[in-house]
Amino acid sequence: MKYDAIVVGAGISGLLSALALSKNRKRVLIIEKGRHIGGLARSYDVEGYKVDIGPHAITALEDGPLVKLMDEYFDIVPQFIPHEKYHVRTHDKFSDFPYTLKEWMMFDILPRRDRLSLVQAITKAMALTLTDGSNLKISVHDFMSDFTLSEKTLKFIDAICPFLSGRSSKETPLWRILRGSGYVEETKLGSREQFSRFTRLARHDGAHNQCYPRGGVDAIVKSAEYSLPKNLVDIRLEEPVTSIHVEDGHVKGVGTSKDSYDSDMVVYSGYVKDLPNMVDSALPPEYVEDLKRIKQTKALSVWLGLKSKVKEFDYMGSEIWFEEGKPYWAMPTSNFDSQLAPKGKQLVGFAFVIEDDIKKERKSALDTIYNALPNIEKQVEMEHFQVAVPEKATPVIDGFIPSPKSPINGLYLVGTDTNTNSMGITRASYSVLDCLKFMREDGVL
Repeated sequence: MKYDAIVVGAGISGLLSALALSKNRKRVLIIEKGRHIGGLARSYDVEGYKVDIGPHAITALEDGPLVKLMDEYFDIVPQFIPHEKYHVRTHDKFSDFPYTLKEWMMFDILPRRDRLSLVQAITKAMALTLTDGSNLKISVHDFMSDFTLSEKTLKFIDAICPFLSGRSSKETPLWRILRGSGYVEETKLGSREQFSRFTRLARHDGAHNQCYPRGGVDAIVKSAEYSLPKNLVDIRLEEPVTSIHVEDGHVKGVGTSKDSYDSDMVVYSGYVKDLPNMVDSALPPEYVEDLKRIKQTKALSVWLGLKSKVKEFDYMGSEIWFEEGKPYWAMPTSNFDSQLAPKGKQLVGFAFVIEDDIKKERKSALDTIYNALPNIEKQVEMEHFQVAVPEKATPVIDGFIPSPKSPINGLYLVGTDTNTNSMGITRASYSVLDCLKFMREDGVL
């Protein structure tokens, strides 16, 4: 049977692509190598606790890409609970993360002199958004070198960058910080319309428009799956795609470990850096070289199930730790939905960027958690570890982010390695909207 479109991979970007195509009356085949759909947007049970694959805070839920896709294509929509605030934890303090210039001046976790320098740096960075944007490609480290800062403040900055780019301040471009922090509109970087964004320096709410889905991120996957027209979509699990067939520069279908399938349109949601190993016809040499510049970052997630609710996590939101050990971003997900933990208990997810041996990284992560939160160790009754690549391409200095439109006619790319906006599910949703735009321009949708 020949399909109108084949979607390689049933992660969130693949599912959203298949949903959009099928709602446009396309006959779609989804092929997934694993046993489950959803990819990293999946939840599962561990000893009575329901964990996601990594902590998630869904951004841009007022008018962002996921909302646009849900409004147009979902038959049912998950319930979202406001994220509320980001916090910074140290041994001595637990403070709201600062966003406005006034909040930065009052952020007494850092030395007073550094706070003034950071205010000057933020104002200068915002002024650069009124240029053509080329000045924003400098690394955060190099940009901050014009300001005299203490080691503590430099460590704080270096802890923030990995959670926005996956890399240190030496590899994170300035534009990524401005977008990730919400100071600059993700789709209008460098536009003179950004002048109005200076008002955010006085009124910015960092957690505005961010939420967590009731039932875990799996709720988004289930809603997308439910919305797929059953008469137009086939799903094949545990069937790795081994090749993408190309003739005369046009895609013709895919081969798998079990069979081959024909289609003049293929949406590939796997790692784009692996594309040269998948395509059975030569890609342009310069494109192959560009793909080698894609950089990825591994993340370790540590989920802790607590015997009872603890005061350290008596809030709605998430927190950052940057003192001793490895920086983490943590989120008590059962505060958003009590059904994610057994009655009276609590579930907290911690995310770390990692580079070393996994066994060593696990120990380091636990040491950091129990150093930051010594009172919770006796409350822990469940430990669960995950290793994943949450962003398939990190937006870093000298990196490469490919377009959803590949050099091969009919072959489109989606996922967190084909868009620079936001992170996680939101970034994947941006990539799907971009892909649909190219399809319409090509006259195939």
